[in-house]
Amino acid sequence: MKKGIVLGIDIGGSGIKAAPVRIKDGKMMDERHRIPTPSPATPENIPPVIAEMVKHFKWKGLVGCGFPTVVQNGVSKTAANIDNSWIGTNGSKLFSKATGLPVYVVNDADVAGMAEMKFGAGRNVSGLVLLCTIGTGIGTVLFINGRLVPNMELGHIEYKGADVELYATDAVRKAQNLSWEEWAGRFNEYLIAIEKLIWPDLIILGGGASKKGEKFLQYINPKTPVVTAQLLNNAGIVGAALAGKYQHKLAKIAMKANKKKK
Repeated sequence: MKKGIVLGIDIGGSGIKAAPVRIKDGKMMDERHRIPTPSPATPENIPPVIAEMVKHFKWKGLVGCGFPTVVQNGVSKTAANIDNSWIGTNGSKLFSKATGLPVYVVNDADVAGMAEMKFGAGRNVSGLVLLCTIGTGIGTVLFINGRLVPNMELGHIEYKGADVELYATDAVRKAQNLSWEEWAGRFNEYLIAIEKLIWPDLIILGGGASKKGEKFLQYINPKTPVVTAQLLNNAGIVGAALAGKYQHKLAKIAMKANKKKK
């Protein structure tokens, strides 16, 4: 492993993407590799794909993973766009066992936000920043004066009597064959509803749909300024690498503290 480089893996509902990332500037050091997310996306089926990613890059070193669940200490607490059997499963331990490497799992929206705040549209922005990742689901992440508020699940608020992900995701746009204008109208309703709850200073739109901002941004008009993510769909990979490095540092600090107690 080259010093200062971490393998970032972005695990999504439809695809798993990865690349080695240089931590100091967020640069991807190799071409991004993508493998379709297995179906069903269970704790039995995903680890072999992570191992395949490691093998593809001939990787020996630290790995960070963005994962589409609420994650606490490596353990998944929810499973909105992944198999329910992940609830209560320690993804960090499972992926570490499958790869033989140190792997750290963090909420996927959180890692995308970390990347955008450090290298992208949120850099040097103070106040309350909301990042939404638009894809199979709606991931949300909040930063207050640059500090992460982890595991925010604002993509699962109730709207019109149901989870808003059943109404306003990019997956719904495709499944219901909505025009970009029709879908953007729905997503705009969602942003306005969120705005009434938290009143952010900036909204950043990321995820797969962010690459096609020219098709829908003209229909998005909350009071809060809205911009697209500068890292676009690579934010998850870059952020996963950043999160892996950060979690590894915390683990080493905790290990030293435990040794002192003994």
